[in-house]
Amino acid sequence: MLEIDIPGFGLVRLEHAVFDFTGTLSLDGRLLSGVREQLNKIAGFLKVHVLTSDTFGMAEAELMGINYEVHIFKGDNHDIQKAEYVKALGAESVVAIGNGNNDRGMLKIARIGIAVCLREGCSTDAVKSADVLVTSTVDALDLLLNPKRCKATLRF
Repeated sequence: MLEIDIPGFGLVRLEHAVFDFTGTLSLDGRLLSGVREQLNKIAGFLKVHVLTSDTFGMAEAELMGINYEVHIFKGDNHDIQKAEYVKALGAESVVAIGNGNNDRGMLKIARIGIAVCLREGCSTDAVKSADVLVTSTVDALDLLLNPKRCKATLRF
C-alpha cells in the first residue's frame, strides 16, 4: 500500500497500479529501458496490473520477470473494458497510467490518473482525463517511488 496525504487533494491510499502497455510501458512493443526495475520495485508495495490491446503481440514476453498481472483485451470497446477493470479493483485505491484514447476512462476514474506522452504521442482525451501529465514513463514511475513528487504536483 502507498499512502500520501496531499493538501487540497486529500488522503490517497493506493493498493493497485494499473498500466497500459503499448505507448506507455513500451515503444513498438518493446519494454522501455529502466521500466522493468522500477515496476519490480513498485510491485513490492502495490499490486501491478498491465492492461493492453497488445498491438504488437509482445506484451507477455516483454514483461517476463516482472511481478504483475496482465490482461489482454480482445474485441471492441477496450476503453470501457479498462475502466470496468479499474472499477472492479476499487477505483479509489488505483493509480492508472496510460496514453491513449482507450485509457481515458481508467485515467478519469482512478484516484490518480497519470498520462504519459512519449514518442507515440498521447491522446488529448487521455490528457484531459488525467491528474498529471509526464513526458517519461520513468518519471511516471518515479512519482510512485518518490511520493513527495506526487504530493508536490497535486497539492492545491
